[in-house]
Amino acid sequence: MEERKNVYGVVLAGGVGARMGNVEKPKQFMEVAGKPILILVLEKFVIHPGFDKVLVLSPKQWMRYTEDLIRKYIPQKDNVAVIEGGSTRNETIMNSIRYLEQEQLLDEETVIVTHDSVRPFVTHRIIEENIMAAQEYGACDTVIPATDTIVQSVSHEVISDIPDRSIMYQGQTPQSFKAKKLKRVYESLTAEEKEILTDACKIFVIKGEDVRLVQGEVYNIKITYPYDLKVAESLIC
Repeated sequence: MEERKNVYGVVLAGGVGARMGNVEKPKQFMEVAGKPILILVLEKFVIHPGFDKVLVLSPKQWMRYTEDLIRKYIPQKDNVAVIEGGSTRNETIMNSIRYLEQEQLLDEETVIVTHDSVRPFVTHRIIEENIMAAQEYGACDTVIPATDTIVQSVSHEVISDIPDRSIMYQGQTPQSFKAKKLKRVYESLTAEEKEILTDACKIFVIKGEDVRLVQGEVYNIKITYPYDLKVAESLIC
């Protein structure tokens, strides 16, 4: 019997892609080079030997469609489970942890590698370093150094500050965690603290917990706007 690794891929496909414009379906189902973007992401995750299982978090109304796509494109579909996402990004991640708990797969060493379903150019190296950093430190974020000057404006009209670019980074995904620790820290937040969350790493930052940096890649882009689809096509071709 194969030894359990206690590592799970968590692909966050719960969004509806409002910034993509007037489209018929969420952006993770749009195609790049003839395949749905979600499938391009899953292909990277299901072939990685570090995962016990890959969880896909989907909007309830798109779960059947997601399952049909996986049956069509992913030969190793027995290693993939589609579960319902939550009302927010972080609630979606919590749903993945609740699933692991229900399946009696959750312990103090369980690691989840959470990744955007519309970030198809993640590499084996990035995934591997996320797993190792989460196992050793409990939490990590994939980032790249900021190349442009960052301008802060509180009023959205005039500059408030221009921070030192040398200490600024742009966040990507995966973001990876020891799942039980993430759940404990999240449940310790007040309602007001939850209101200001932008992503899962901020859960740790708010509570003064360290989050290790993992080096990303410039081409590990998130497909958010119609222009990004053209960039993605050019990267594949």
